[in-house]
Amino acid sequence: MLLIVHGGAGFKKPSKKALGIITLALSSGYRLLTNGANAGEAVLHSIKILEDSGVFNAGSGGNLQADGRRRLDASLMEGKNLHAGSVINLEGIRNPILAAKLIMESPHVVLTNKGAHRIAIRENLTVLAKPDEHKLKKLERSLKSHPDFFCFYQKYFSTVGAVALDLHGNLATGSSTGGIYAMLPGRVGDTPLIGAGIYADNESGAVSCTGIGEYIIRLSLAKEIVMRLSNLSPGRAVTLSLRRLLSLGGEAGVIAINRREQFCITHTTDYMPSGYAAKKGIFVKDSFSRIHRMR
Repeated sequence: MLLIVHGGAGFKKPSKKALGIITLALSSGYRLLTNGANAGEAVLHSIKILEDSGVFNAGSGGNLQADGRRRLDASLMEGKNLHAGSVINLEGIRNPILAAKLIMESPHVVLTNKGAHRIAIRENLTVLAKPDEHKLKKLERSLKSHPDFFCFYQKYFSTVGAVALDLHGNLATGSSTGGIYAMLPGRVGDTPLIGAGIYADNESGAVSCTGIGEYIIRLSLAKEIVMRLSNLSPGRAVTLSLRRLLSLGGEAGVIAINRREQFCITHTTDYMPSGYAAKKGIFVKDSFSRIHRMR
């Protein structure tokens, strides 16, 4: 059994509070695994804790877009039968990861805001409060001081995610995000795209990505790494793919696990608050294995 959780790759040092919440998510999620829960339940539970905290760029802490609205993305995938569900630009719902689970249990795989919102409300998912005045004023000041909002793509990005291996050898992965700060309404990153932001297959492994979504999408990064896991260790598979992403100018972080319980936490950014829970205990740090850009 193994559970890995991350709080997003980026260039800002994470707070002690953020690391504490990751620890909580790991301990709570791993407890589920030891009690017989499947990998998908552990991933879902752990990500919900991160969404509820308001500390990470997900759920109640999700970034505001350029028009002052909060639109959230999330995805979930189980490796046994390749079941998956995701929501795109979901407004007004506190836990998009729970909405993604509802989609996964439906005949569909991906739903955008309108359809996903109707299902979420019908199933009584918690409504998300509107952004407070302080955050709206901060956004306004940021846009005035940086008219070219594309500058936010270079430093202000992060996503939360988790991967798990349960008692029965089943793998699962998930991810949730508020996207890039002050981004254009309608923009879609890698998080809700199966094969880009996440992928899980019991035959090889499970991956959850974080970073600049446009580059992750171009490589179908999660699926590429999972395919490499068929004959490479997680560390080697992730390193090869992240070096390729760096050569394109992107930045990313990845958590990956194979069916033999081998795993890695690797990133190109300065920080990636993450941790894992296993039989030996829970380990959490603000940075794990970093791959530097070639000069």
